[in-house]
Amino acid sequence: MIAEIIAVGTELLLGATANTDAQYISRELAAMGIFVYHHAVVGDNEQRLAGAVELAKTRADIIITTGGLGPTYDDMTKGAVAACFGLRLEPHRPSLDRIREYFSKLGRVCTPNNEQQAWLPEGCVVFDNSCGTAPGCAFESGGKHVIMLPGPPKELTAMLKTGALPYLAGLSDDVLVSRFVRFFGIGESAIENELREMMESAVNPTVAPYATDGEAYLRVTARAGTRDEAFEMTRPVVDKLLSMFPQFIYGVDVDSLESAVSGRLRERGKTLALAESCTGGLIAKRLTDIEGASGIIWGGVVVYTNSAKTELLGVPEALLRDHGAVSGPAAAAMAEGILARSGADYGLSVTGWCGGGQVPCRAMTEFQTSAGDAYIALAVKGGETSVKKVFVGHGRERGRTLAAGHALKLLLDELKSKNYA
Repeated sequence: MIAEIIAVGTELLLGATANTDAQYISRELAAMGIFVYHHAVVGDNEQRLAGAVELAKTRADIIITTGGLGPTYDDMTKGAVAACFGLRLEPHRPSLDRIREYFSKLGRVCTPNNEQQAWLPEGCVVFDNSCGTAPGCAFESGGKHVIMLPGPPKELTAMLKTGALPYLAGLSDDVLVSRFVRFFGIGESAIENELREMMESAVNPTVAPYATDGEAYLRVTARAGTRDEAFEMTRPVVDKLLSMFPQFIYGVDVDSLESAVSGRLRERGKTLALAESCTGGLIAKRLTDIEGASGIIWGGVVVYTNSAKTELLGVPEALLRDHGAVSGPAAAAMAEGILARSGADYGLSVTGWCGGGQVPCRAMTEFQTSAGDAYIALAVKGGETSVKKVFVGHGRERGRTLAAGHALKLLLDELKSKNYA
């Protein structure tokens, strides 16, 4: 089936708000085997919205709108879309009661414009809004399936999972299973170059590449009568990928590199301490975003200056003077310093030059270090310290993201290599 997403909101056209809704919906639909051929963005104007819907009717089986379901005068999505299919709006009593109860709990009066959120196309399937007041809905007319979702991302995400995706799943007797094979250290183009023939010939399962900032992943999707059958169909493809890219694949069906690291630390009963310079605490942030981080993360320090490295981690001034702050010896001393002070099982450090072409306060060129270089070190309790030099490119944000990724991958490789009791 082919879907089209129509985002409604003048704020999107003005650039005041990013259209993350369409990105999220497209990703979820792709996992179901539903193809999105067009995205559209229209302002808060009934005539232009109607035109977008009429065009979508000519080329899509599923039309999904986001935004314009709220209580204000410019929230006109329901009326405009329903009119395109010759449907009336009528009050949905459970939604109306829910909205009134919500305002009663707040101690506020539920005004008529708030009540209008409960007016929905006749005969539609209603999706409750667990994070807001405006319900969503779905209906079928003339062979087209129409889904209307709220614009605020938190509301949309929840409603898509609990309402829209189950509705779409009910349109087919088949079951789709998607497996995600995640890579670090190799680009999407390099993966595609190795797998072009496989991806072009694959029908069921399909194999599709995607890229994120500093990473890449493959989605392997199979369709079958049952979930178990579909899963088994993906297994040979996933196994082949694991055999082809053992040094780059960090996980299958994991959410992120940090979740893979967290899972391994938890399985091994190990703890981690961090010493970060150029990443500014990004590694700690990524790891502590995951629930249960207190069981595996001792803590960390951001040591951005030479004096901080010396005073907080005991990095010798002579070492910094002789080798520079962005160097292998400095990274090793940072990792060993945080390990000694924490009592953790691992000390992970990163120091680098991610600020572009401007020479920092101490000219790195004296130490054969150029912009974009980063050094990562991993100190192991009762073991040795390993150091890795990587190139993370120019630009602070991308450089920090890549440096943090390389650090996490170094730790993950160490965790995978050891046969812990």
